[in-house]
Amino acid sequence: MTSTPPRRRHPGRVRWWTYLLLSATTVVSLFPLYWMFVVATTDTAAATRMPPEVVPGDNFFHLVGLVLDTVPFVQALRNSVFVATAIGAGQAVLCALAGFAFAKLRFPGRNTLFLVVVLTMTVPTQLSVVPQYMIMSELGWVDTLQALVVPGLASAFGIFWMRQHISLTISDELVQAARIDGANTRQVFWRIVFPVVRPAAFVLGLFGFVTAWNDFLWPFIVLKSPERYTAQIAIKALQNSYDIDLGLAMSGSFLATVPLVVLFVLVGRRMVAGVLDGAFKG
Repeated sequence: MTSTPPRRRHPGRVRWWTYLLLSATTVVSLFPLYWMFVVATTDTAAATRMPPEVVPGDNFFHLVGLVLDTVPFVQALRNSVFVATAIGAGQAVLCALAGFAFAKLRFPGRNTLFLVVVLTMTVPTQLSVVPQYMIMSELGWVDTLQALVVPGLASAFGIFWMRQHISLTISDELVQAARIDGANTRQVFWRIVFPVVRPAAFVLGLFGFVTAWNDFLWPFIVLKSPERYTAQIAIKALQNSYDIDLGLAMSGSFLATVPLVVLFVLVGRRMVAGVLDGAFKG
């Protein structure tokens, strides 16, 4: 009596329920954006009507016009692009520099200082608002965009990220070989280390960009003039003290979300590749 050999599953075959699960996850993830657009094309009543509206209306351009007439929204988008780009680029470079120093340089107090940097991640952001505002006031930076950019140019998480990535990716032998060839510390970083860790730095910069774009608390505190508002503060300015026009607010929110969606479409594949590259190193 011969036994039937067990059927082997093809390694490249994906079960149908995997596609079903991914499709359902995609729909659930995109539904808030779609619902935002539905409310932005109808009116406030669409958000509370039962059964809810699921088909976009024809009021979008009218509400967008009201948004542009109520607040300087285009200027707010420009300010957000400037602030988020500066913070993203700054974190990509400065955190990589700090991570390289903690990973490959030897100096007194290195481990203690790195521990202090890591411990700052346990401090709530809200606790730093008052001393940070006092510093900005002493520098005369209140109601300026540099008050948003400078404090965000480096982050404890970014330094930790780059330090771990450089430790796993760049060997000490490679650094020593470069020094034997006559390279100084600056040349070792820019010519050897940074080209290798550029994907991880790019992903960190994207995280910094998105975080700065969505930041509300600190810009709301430090910015006073409408012409210096960021997108999130401009959305808040669309609401008065007594009620909220959801159609108007959702129109502004949708306009502020579109740049992030475009950014993800353009660099999403590279971002995922950078995250996976860091995950499987070592």
